Amino acid sequence: MRNDVTFVPKAAILMLSILVLSGCSTPRAIPVPGSQDITVRIDSSFNADECLALGEITGSEGHWYDYLFYGNDTLIRGAIIDAKNQGLALNADTVYLTSPQDFATSFTVLGVAYQCKQ
Repeated sequence: MRNDVTFVPKAAILMLSILVLSGCSTPRAIPVPGSQDITVRIDSSFNADECLALGEITGSEGHWYDYLFYGNDTLIRGAIIDAKNQGLALNADTVYLTSPQDFATSFTVLGVAYQCKQ
């Protein structure tokens, strides 16, 4: 065994790495209060005739430097949370997602925020 102070056992490095990476399993996008009330629509039967379009939104999760640590479900969930947060900022009650974009390093959803409830 070495008496060198800088010697760190491999097990300690492994445990530290696991601990650091375990924090990467949840989306970065955090729901803001009120966003849970926004309805997400992805179906083609959505009819926006009686809704007011408030603006386009783009929800995204994942970056070139951290995408390896996220599963697809985490990337999708984070993109939807981001889209709902943007919809809330526009005072929407419904977000219609029109085009998912699955990139190698992230997941992005494009859509429109609507106010549908009278």
